[in-house]
Amino acid sequence: MQENDHKLQQAEGGTEEKPENTKGQVEEATPAEPKVSEETVSDTEESQEPKKETVSESKNSENDSEKNDSEEHLDEIDESNAEDAEDAENEKRHTIPMLDYHSMTMENLVGELQRLVKNEKVQAINKHVSAIKYEFDQKFQEFLDEKKEEFVSKGGNEIDFRYNSVAKRQFNEVYSDFREKRDQYYKQLDQSLKSNLQKRLDIIEELKGLIDIEEDINTTYNNFKDLQNRWRNAGPIPRTNYNDVWRTYHHHMEIFYDFLHLNRELRDLDFKHNLEEKQKLVERAEALAEEPDLNKAFRELQTLHKIWKEDIGPVAKEHREEIWEKFSTATKAMHQRRQEHFQELEKVYEKNLEKKQGIIANIAKIAENVADNHRGIQQQIKEVESLRDSFFKAGKVPQKVNEETWSQFKETVRKFNRTKNAFYKNQKKEQQQNLEKKKELLELAISLKDSDDWNEVTPQMKRIQRDWKKIGHVPRKYSDKIWKEFKDACNHYFDRLHAEKNEAHQEEFENFKKKSECLDRLKEFQLSGDKTKDIEAVKAFLAEWKKYGRIPYNKKHINSKFNKIVDALLKKLGVGKQQSELLKYGNKVQELAKTEDNYAIGNERVFVKRKIDEVKSEIRQLENNLQFFSDDSEDNPLVKEVVNKLDKQKEALQTWKEKMKKLNILEHKLNKGNEEEENDSNEEE
Repeated sequence: MQENDHKLQQAEGGTEEKPENTKGQVEEATPAEPKVSEETVSDTEESQEPKKETVSESKNSENDSEKNDSEEHLDEIDESNAEDAEDAENEKRHTIPMLDYHSMTMENLVGELQRLVKNEKVQAINKHVSAIKYEFDQKFQEFLDEKKEEFVSKGGNEIDFRYNSVAKRQFNEVYSDFREKRDQYYKQLDQSLKSNLQKRLDIIEELKGLIDIEEDINTTYNNFKDLQNRWRNAGPIPRTNYNDVWRTYHHHMEIFYDFLHLNRELRDLDFKHNLEEKQKLVERAEALAEEPDLNKAFRELQTLHKIWKEDIGPVAKEHREEIWEKFSTATKAMHQRRQEHFQELEKVYEKNLEKKQGIIANIAKIAENVADNHRGIQQQIKEVESLRDSFFKAGKVPQKVNEETWSQFKETVRKFNRTKNAFYKNQKKEQQQNLEKKKELLELAISLKDSDDWNEVTPQMKRIQRDWKKIGHVPRKYSDKIWKEFKDACNHYFDRLHAEKNEAHQEEFENFKKKSECLDRLKEFQLSGDKTKDIEAVKAFLAEWKKYGRIPYNKKHINSKFNKIVDALLKKLGVGKQQSELLKYGNKVQELAKTEDNYAIGNERVFVKRKIDEVKSEIRQLENNLQFFSDDSEDNPLVKEVVNKLDKQKEALQTWKEKMKKLNILEHKLNKGNEEEENDSNEEE
């Protein structure tokens, strides 16, 4: 009994498989309480005359059990136990989770297969590997079909299509490793199973012969017990022989117990013990109705059946039918629970089917309305990819529609891909035509780029540029190259044109050259850490920059580059924005002072005055806006925004006033200088 309890403890602790996977166990079905095969009955009929009554009684008992043999609730137990009996390690298949392989990518399927083959017993992962292979093959075939269509759409010949997939190569390597291990395992197991089968058949023959030996009944009984122990330790046998061999053994064991009517004390003692053990098993089986973990309950029930069959002998005839009926009823209750569970799963699968059909419909809708432009199709590709992911994550569907649903999904995705590929095939053809057109314009531009017939060629070059813009895209691999060649040809011509026109403005180009050199030196300038010295150095750059005067209009961008670098340097030196503005403006005032151009100074004064007036007007408006808010609304985001703007305008006003002050000082100095010159002139007269 302790050994039986140990087996039950193992069953209770070894079921962590998810409920979704119990369906597979139902399909592993099993027979029931012992029945006599035709071959066994024939053997019995050949026995001695005193045993005929026993055989008849056994037949009656077995005829009753035959009614139960066809019952699925018993079949599923015995078939699974037969499979586990072949190798104890095989039981681990119940504890290895059957994951949702359908939702995995090909790469993840390869990784899961590698993990199983590396870490689990090869005989325990057959169903897992089969499920992984099925999903991988379907996904790879879909992937391969897409690549083939893409290859053909680009002008390739289908017969020339080849594709080297890293995932497929890795999968084949791991699967080949699994098959090698599996074949090696079963090759080694086969010999052991056959040997154990022969041992058990020999034990049955010895058991049959016990009733023919004339010896003391106690000695015979002890020999019987020895045979029982040898039977228990005979080792696993092929699953295909398991149930028949056990039935034959059990049948002859019952015959031996009937033979023991000569020594009822020994027989009845065994019957009593066996009845007590089976009653305990019935109690355990009935208690499983309260076990919330259905998987755990079913695995324990399997163990109870195994103990009933392999470890406990028969009971008295008057108790056989009753005790078996109780055990069978408890088994049937568990079967009913499982069937109800599977019915609930079927409802979930039906809902998953609805989801997947909706996803297929959405993909079909996109496939019917494929965009006619690159951006639109790229967006639809993302949508289809998202729908594909949702399809794989939607869960299982009823088995009867699984293939049909998968086929609909593949065909719908394929329809979208075909239309998409056709678009890009046509676009490629159109881009090739555009390339030819641009090549013609390029050749024309190159032929004209060195012409000196400005009046004739200039309008023609401008027309070429306009025509170029009207032509659409060209193949990406040619795009950059042909554009660079065209741009260089046009720039070459127009640079020559501008150089011709600007000969009269050579000074401006000289200034630009000097400013470029100044800018290069400014870029290389490094702060010394002496703030005063560094500010003076920046002022020197500003003064030099202003000294060079006007530059060509189309080169004005160099001024903004210079100002950005100066602003960055002043900021590093801790010079505020207002101070920086005034510093740069001081250089401008110095330039005005050098020119002594009263007209230019007057224009600058008018400009600064207008800016002051504009800023004052803006300040008044912002102050008026603030009056609409109450005093307790300082935390209001709108109030904060107005206050920030007001502060900036006041700061700007102060800057413009400082600029006006510098202009006033300049005018004062100029006027004073003019007065002194007039006085000197009067004195000379």
